[in-house]
Amino acid sequence: MKRIFEVDPWKLISHTFKADGKRLQESLTAIGNDYMGLRGNFEEGYSGDSLQGTYYAGVWFPDKTRVGWWKNGYPEYFGKSLNAPSFINIDLTINGEKVDLAKSKFTDFYLELDMHQGLLTRSYILDQGKNQVKLTFKRFLSNHIKEAALIKVDFEVLKGQADIAWKAYLDGTVVNEDSNYEEHFWDILKDDSASLQAITKANNFGTDRFTVYLKQAMKLDGEKIDDFSGEIKLANGQKASLEKDVVVITSRDVEADKQEAKADELLAEVTGKTFEENLALHEAIWKKRWEGADVEISGDPDAQQGIRFNILQLFMTYYGEDPRLNIGPKGFTGEKYGGATYWDTEAYIVPMYLATAPSSVTKSLLEYRHAQLPGAYHNARQQGLAGALFPMVTFTGVECHNEWEITFEEIHRNADIPFAIYQYTEYTGDDSYVKDEGMDVLVGTARFWADRVHFSKRKNQYMIHGVTGPNEYENNVNNNWFTNTMAKWLLSYTIERLPLATKEAQARVDVSKEELAHWQDIVDKMYLPEDKELGIFVQHDTFLDKDLTPVKDLDPKVRPLNQHWSWDKILRSPYIKQADVLQGIYFLNDQYTMEQKEKNFDFYEPLTVHESSLSPSIHSILAAELGKQAKAVEMYQRTARLDLDNYNNDTDDGLHITSMSGSWLAIVQGFAGMRYDHNLLKFKPFVPESWDGYNFKFNYRGRLIKVEVEEGQSRLTILSGDDLDVKVGDKQVTLKEGEQQCFKD
Repeated sequence: MKRIFEVDPWKLISHTFKADGKRLQESLTAIGNDYMGLRGNFEEGYSGDSLQGTYYAGVWFPDKTRVGWWKNGYPEYFGKSLNAPSFINIDLTINGEKVDLAKSKFTDFYLELDMHQGLLTRSYILDQGKNQVKLTFKRFLSNHIKEAALIKVDFEVLKGQADIAWKAYLDGTVVNEDSNYEEHFWDILKDDSASLQAITKANNFGTDRFTVYLKQAMKLDGEKIDDFSGEIKLANGQKASLEKDVVVITSRDVEADKQEAKADELLAEVTGKTFEENLALHEAIWKKRWEGADVEISGDPDAQQGIRFNILQLFMTYYGEDPRLNIGPKGFTGEKYGGATYWDTEAYIVPMYLATAPSSVTKSLLEYRHAQLPGAYHNARQQGLAGALFPMVTFTGVECHNEWEITFEEIHRNADIPFAIYQYTEYTGDDSYVKDEGMDVLVGTARFWADRVHFSKRKNQYMIHGVTGPNEYENNVNNNWFTNTMAKWLLSYTIERLPLATKEAQARVDVSKEELAHWQDIVDKMYLPEDKELGIFVQHDTFLDKDLTPVKDLDPKVRPLNQHWSWDKILRSPYIKQADVLQGIYFLNDQYTMEQKEKNFDFYEPLTVHESSLSPSIHSILAAELGKQAKAVEMYQRTARLDLDNYNNDTDDGLHITSMSGSWLAIVQGFAGMRYDHNLLKFKPFVPESWDGYNFKFNYRGRLIKVEVEEGQSRLTILSGDDLDVKVGDKQVTLKEGEQQCFKD
């Protein structure tokens, strides 16, 4: 596997540039700040193959659905995160040559993403024979002023001279590569040298139109200038710097007619400081985040770089500042999946954010779903069903994805999403949400499941037919074990929590005794396929009838399967894209014996191709719990470096943001074995063979705790907060603030 970046604990560094790897490089050097983000495109432009991409959080467009055969219930549009007006552009001409790395001759290429603060630096020497000029580009998106982007270009003449002509502009001509009808989604309202205002095109679906306003300001050698184009003449040995400061305002926060005034206000604040002063304010925020979330690994620099890259990208995508937002699978790094919200957030992001960010961050994610309940009720009605059906893909709560087998059959999400309420409540000890707004979600989804199941008189059991489980390499199956199990769990949890809800919530949801009795009957009689001889839960009714040839017997040349096999062949195969039965065992871990976990892992993992980014982490955690350390480490490496090493040959169109929490989960829940049980924390740690040790911090119910693991011993410290009972292996103690406890293996 060929890497394009060197291994460094805090940086991505490359000394080479190759045109055929440009898109991959752009993905891996994408940056964001929870408000906007962009791929690692070049400020000076690039005429070769590239995916130009700038994205503003929450700004999207309803692209008219395009299908060959319309089915009742299809959404009318596919929601897409828009490729928005670009703000980085600075055309450069040096000694009459348009600078373009697709055509220009250059040496000493250097590219660096500093993960301390998400600072992107790039440099090279433009070689014109008798003239040689070094160009250095730096940029970051501010966490201090979320609407601000800062770009600095330094010039240094190493040989000869440089007549530099520059033009800074804002580009509203961008397009989405994934547009269904090759439409341009923006109408330009204003475009002058200093500013650009654009509005999303009118649509026939009643969805909001968005107006964005961009304004730029320039500095030359640190001094403000009014020009947005000009010339610089430099002799041998001379230097100059050009700075471009930009603010981006969207109608999500500021009405169109007030955007210019807001932009002027913020731009004055940005330009009133130097590039370095603005960077220092930005870096201070990152320092605080890293103090609570960093994982330090000694002895394995590959693993260290991988997890920090993942944490960086997650926090650049979402940090809970805006409860109207969620986390798209590609974040700000590409267009695939439409940039919308999937069930990935609740299944993979919530467990990490609960421990590494303020609880308000996860609370925002819960509130996001609650606010979209009207859309979920709409989705269920579209399918002729009662209750609320959370969408597979959404910006508003209304389903906006049109692949039938995924969108309308992968309904397990309607239990996975409410499962986050359970996780939040159990981890934080705060039951205020589940007792009030959370009850709206639980009852709405319970009513859906009660209508979606059917009763088999022959078996005297409830069943769920025509679904797709987490393994998307099988569609339209009957009785997917995971789906049936999670539906049963959802109904059971709702029954359990309803009597504890506030009187207002109970009155609002108005559940009758007859409904409760029906839900309980479904719980008691839910069909869960099982093979007692093999000792496994069966993935779905006909799974064991397949040709169960293990993955190890496949020709490596046909991997990834989805890039080599027909869909027909994939559907008939036994190969599993991601954890399915094992996903359920991970979710409801305390409900299964070690023997059940081991038999199911040993049966399903050899059939799993891990061609979903969501797959390796679940397998790593379960392998660690089962003492399969080599497999746990293998799967950790795959999740931690999935994009850095481009495991599935699909990173060039964007990073796999929502799976990036998997590396943290694999270490904390896997290698360290952390489990929580009210006011008792449990650990069962080990150190991977290639590591010397690792440590991490996490918050738990108002406490900040540090865990250090080395070969033969572990240390736990409450850095702040109340006493807490902890159990490491078989030893249980009470930890006190500031006191370190050492545990020998």
